[in-house]
Amino acid sequence: MNRENSGYTILYASIMVIIVAIGLAFTHQTLIDRQTTNVNIDKMQQILRSLRVDVPANQAEAKYAELIKNAYLINADGTKVEGTEGLKATDPAFATDIAKDAGKGLPVFEAEADGKKMYVIPMTGKGLWGPIWGYMSIESDGSTVYGTDFSHAGETPGLGAEIATPHFRKEFEGKTLLKDGQFVSIAVVKPGQSVANRDYVDGISGGTITSKGVNAMLLESVGKYKDFLMKLNSGQ
Repeated sequence: MNRENSGYTILYASIMVIIVAIGLAFTHQTLIDRQTTNVNIDKMQQILRSLRVDVPANQAEAKYAELIKNAYLINADGTKVEGTEGLKATDPAFATDIAKDAGKGLPVFEAEADGKKMYVIPMTGKGLWGPIWGYMSIESDGSTVYGTDFSHAGETPGLGAEIATPHFRKEFEGKTLLKDGQFVSIAVVKPGQSVANRDYVDGISGGTITSKGVNAMLLESVGKYKDFLMKLNSGQ
C-alpha cells in the first residue's frame, strides 16, 4: 500500500485510535476494582476517626470489622428500614451517599468503642469552595458526642481546611445535641463568642464561611436524625 496515499493515513489513524481505546478500556477495567476498594477504605478510616481511632489504610478494614457491630438505614421518623442491615461495603448503610441518595434512608453504624455503645452517623454540607462532609459518633444517650471527623473538597489550606484537623475535631467531644429532650445541635461560633442554651465550639479563625457551613451541616444534616436521637435519649 502506498504510504503517501490519504487512504493509508486514514486507515493507520483509525487502527491507532482503536488500539488506544482498547488499551484505555482495559486499564480502566483493571483498576476500577482497586479504585473502589480505596474509596471504601477511605470511608472506613473516616468512620473510625469519628470513634477516635486513627489507623493507616492497611489496617482500616480489620479495625472497622472489629468496632462496627451493625449497620442499617432508618426512616425520617427514626425507625429502622427492614432488610437493610449488613456490614459489607455493598450493603445499604455503607453504600448510601446521603448527598446523592436522598429518600433511600439515613445510614446508622452501631459501634463499640471505649467500652461503650456508639451510633455513628454521616453528615454533609457546603463550605466556601465546595462540599464538606463528615461523621459523628454519638453515645447511647442519643445526645453526647463521642467524636467527629470532617472532610472537605477544596477549602483553603490554613483557613477553612482546618476543619479536618484533630484540634477542631476534639472540640466536639462531650458536647450534647439535645437539651430538655429536644434537638438543638451544637453551634459553631466565632472565637470568643458564645451562644445561649446550646453547646458550642469555636469556629476557624479566618475561615468564617467554612465554619458557618459546618454549623449549618450540624443543624440540618444531623437534624435529619433528631427523631432517632430523641428515641435513644428516651430509652425507646
